[in-house]
Order: sequence, then C-alpha cells, then structure tokens
Amino acid sequence: MKVDVLGDIHGCYEELLALLKKLGYEANDRGIFAHPEGRIPVFVGDLTDRGPQSLNVVKLVYNMIKQDKARYVPGNHCNKLYRYFLGNNVQIKHGLETTVAELESISKQEQEGIKQQFIELYEDAPLYLILDKANAVVAHAGIKEEMIGKTGKRVKTFVLYGDITGKTDEKGMPERRDWAKHYTGKRWIIYGHTPVAKPRIIGKTVNIDTGCVFGGLLTAFRLPEETFVSVPSLQPFNEEKFRTFD
Repeated sequence: MKVDVLGDIHGCYEELLALLKKLGYEANDRGIFAHPEGRIPVFVGDLTDRGPQSLNVVKLVYNMIKQDKARYVPGNHCNKLYRYFLGNNVQIKHGLETTVAELESISKQEQEGIKQQFIELYEDAPLYLILDKANAVVAHAGIKEEMIGKTGKRVKTFVLYGDITGKTDEKGMPERRDWAKHYTGKRWIIYGHTPVAKPRIIGKTVNIDTGCVFGGLLTAFRLPEETFVSVPSLQPFNEEKFRTFD
C-alpha cells in the first residue's frame, strides 16, 4: 500500500493543489485528484480555519473521499467546525472566525451545501486511521501505543488535542507533554497539530505539521518510501507559532 499523508492544511488551498501535483496526482475534469500509480492521499485533519480558502479545501477533500480517492481523519479544528454546524455554542475565534467569514460571504444555499458536506465528511471519518499494509497509524495530534484499537473520551481528547495537561504555557498556548519521546511501538505514528519548522521524527513517530498557514511548508510523508515532499507556503511567516523542542 502506497500512501501520502498530508499535514494540516488550514485553508491553504493553493498550497494543497501544488503539493498534490508535486506528489504526482492528476486532476480529472471534475477536479478529483488521483495518482497514476494508485497512491492514496491521507489527510491528517485541520482542513479549515486561519487560511484563506477553507471552503474550497472542504469541497475538494469531500469529493475525493466520496470517490474513494482519499482518506481523512479529523483534527480539533474539524471537531469545532462540526459542532458549529450542529448549532452548538462554540467560540468563534482561534481561526474559526475566518471560516465563518467565508461562509457568510456566500449564499444561504451554498452555505447549506458546505454544511451538509462537512457534517457527512466528519461523521463518516474514523477518529484515527490504522493502515495495516503501510504499518502506520494516522492520528491528528498523535496516539499512544496502548490506545490503538480503542475509543472513548480519553482517546478522543488525546487524538484531537495531544497529551494536554490542562494548563497553558508562557505564550498562552495549551501545555502539552512530549508523548512522542516515550513511544516505543513498531508502527509509524503520523500526526500533525503542533507546528514545527521541519518534520520531526522521534523513533517511529513523525510530526508533519510544518506550519503552512503560518508561512512554513505544507508537507507530505510518503510510505513505504519514508520520504518527505513539501511545498512552500504563500502565507505570511509567523515565527512565534512554531514550536521548538529540547
């Protein structure tokens, strides 16, 4: 099984198109991308928010999923947008405001179409994806070995938000433990969520959120090759959004 796992897109639609093309995917007359060698793209979540074209990203990923040309797991921003569409009381900030502004710029009919597409996309998605043939697990913020194969509130929180402590750091960001340093499993854990300047490999874990929406890169991790392919961001660079590790 040959897969290309794509990091957090956050509405960076033009960069997504550029990365798919660089990976060798070709669009048909309906705009559905497929690879001539049968490779499958896997989206690691956080399709929307912060970037300029979240709605186009949703439409593209939805159509590829419906045509069985891609796989997708949700991120925390996906979860928040889903709850927004359900009418839950969510705070329209931390990036959601950009997606809401996009929605409010189109007709009510178009809004309803996007809403139904995204709800279906989210509800049909697994919390995390086990790719046995690729010896890998794709989970938005990561997953511990003992959680693989399980569900429940604790696993969902970890997969969407990482190993959070409930506290905030000096930048006001959620404090997270570095779970990857303690992972000793034999399967690749491919995740995003935490922006890093370049892909971070620790053991068999790899963080591919290279901060496209903050001016970094949009990155894919290829299996079985275990190689990276990236395209540069078109967004302004914001250094303080990237995390460094000791």
